[in-house]
Amino acid sequence: MSARTTPEQTPLRPRIPLHKRLLVRLLITSGLIAVCSVAATAWLAVATTTQALREEQGQALADDMDVLAELSGYAATHPDWTKAAATVRELSARTGRRIALTASDRRVIADSAPPGTSLPPSAAAAVDPLHTDTYSERGAQIPGIDPRAVGPYRLTEAERVKVAALARKRQLCFSRSGVQTRLSRTPSGRTVLTDADSGSEPDYVPDACADGLLNTPTPTEDKALKAVQALARACLTKAGLDPAMAVLLGSAPAGLDSRDPLGSKLGTKEARAVQPCLDEARRTQLDPYVAPAAELFLGTGDTPAVLFDMSPANKAKVVGTAGLVLAVTVAATALVATRLVRPLRALTAAAQQPPELHVRVPVTTRDETGILAVAFNDLTERRERLEAQRKAMVSDIAHELRSPLTNIRGWLEVTRDGVVDPDPVLLASLHDEALVLQRVIDDLQDLADADAGTLRLHREPVRCDELLQQVAAAHRVAADAARVALRTDVEGVRWLDADPVRMRQALGNLVSNALRHTPAGGTVTLTGRRDGDDIVLEVADTGTGISSEDLPHVFDRFWRAEKSRSRRTGGSGLGLPIVRHLVAAHGGTVGSASEPGTGSVFTLRMPGGPAPSPGG
Repeated sequence: MSARTTPEQTPLRPRIPLHKRLLVRLLITSGLIAVCSVAATAWLAVATTTQALREEQGQALADDMDVLAELSGYAATHPDWTKAAATVRELSARTGRRIALTASDRRVIADSAPPGTSLPPSAAAAVDPLHTDTYSERGAQIPGIDPRAVGPYRLTEAERVKVAALARKRQLCFSRSGVQTRLSRTPSGRTVLTDADSGSEPDYVPDACADGLLNTPTPTEDKALKAVQALARACLTKAGLDPAMAVLLGSAPAGLDSRDPLGSKLGTKEARAVQPCLDEARRTQLDPYVAPAAELFLGTGDTPAVLFDMSPANKAKVVGTAGLVLAVTVAATALVATRLVRPLRALTAAAQQPPELHVRVPVTTRDETGILAVAFNDLTERRERLEAQRKAMVSDIAHELRSPLTNIRGWLEVTRDGVVDPDPVLLASLHDEALVLQRVIDDLQDLADADAGTLRLHREPVRCDELLQQVAAAHRVAADAARVALRTDVEGVRWLDADPVRMRQALGNLVSNALRHTPAGGTVTLTGRRDGDDIVLEVADTGTGISSEDLPHVFDRFWRAEKSRSRRTGGSGLGLPIVRHLVAAHGGTVGSASEPGTGSVFTLRMPGGPAPSPGG
């Protein structure tokens, strides 16, 4: 009587709690992320908008200062505003502001806006190089006359060259005294010395350098100084002051440095009385050389800024948008999570099967889960191949070790029984079999080190021609015995950053294979050349070649072209796999090409290395 399975006895899958299900957790997580994202985005938008407005206001003020300073410079270097339109347009394009210049009666001189556009209600500033307080770098305040207004003080080319030579001579003198200075040129063309660190006039003048030649006015400056002194004397006489004080205008070669405090030469009270006359004389002298005063109007660009206000309507928009974002997020997450969980369950069921079943899962999507399913199937197939390779490798190792061990055991047994005498020929045969065992074990150790990543390299600069010559010399006897010509050919001096012992081992394996498969009268050639940043080493032979169906397997372990696995050609089937691992450890690649009956070519492509330094 067969036993019947009741429903109570049927094994049930464990029920996952609701709060631990992937779908529920994804929904909760996405909802929290959406809420936090919306809140953070709103806060960040308000904060960044406030900061951006502040920075924009500061930038606008700085741009206005630059516009005023540049137009003042134009006025200081031009007698009128005739060609100012191009400068106005360029400043407008750079700042994005509307810029307009008008005369005192609001007659338009230059305007970046189309003709007929009304002016702003009031002027932003007055552009007058003779009465300015905005020139210099951004934010500086220098009252008085724009230093770029030089007028009759502009030096001729010959005077500029002479003053520059005197400045360089004084700079050399300062340098010999341990004072570091640098040369700069004033708007009038005069070269002056300034402190290397502060950029101001040097505080200390060595006695050996105080010859007074550099500060002596040139003929052009002297003529202009005399003219301004005459104007100042008339003003001082009219004000009831000593006309002789007009000579103070000759204290600086440029004659225009209104920053020089007269308090250092006069008392404070006298300086206050004399300064207006001196300034008036300068302005009178410079007036014909500068453009007349103009009014500067600044306006917004074509796209005025629109600020976002938190009105009830805007608040409703924000709340509605946030709610819509939340709803879309939850719906999209539910859809994606459902599609995600289904293949994950199939993957879980397949992964829980016994290893010998090699279960594959269907690929139903093309997203990350589908890629995971493909990777799982690839892993399953790779595991099958590795299992087959492992079994084949165990069989190959047993085969490789069985033959020499059988020979050694057999000869030792007959020797022990007294059947044969241990003569030198027998001992040599046993020694050869032991060498075969040792070579197989050493090759297996090298492969094990390469697989484990413990293969050590001792890199150093290696010349390709010397490397190939060393390999050829090591195999010269074997080549002569096989009556095969062994040649080397290297284009120029090429260098590798490599382990010379390992590289000789890799090339030696290739040469040994080539010699075994090249008939008498053939040739084995080792070549080296540069290909871009890489060094290409080739071992070519004129041997029997490899068939197209065997060529993809030449780097497999224990593979031989002889299907009978005969030792007639001598190899263990590990030489080429070792070559591949040694080249890969150096960051290179190995390839092969062959035609049956014409020979084979094995190519090593290695990263090139720098030549050693002469003192290295």
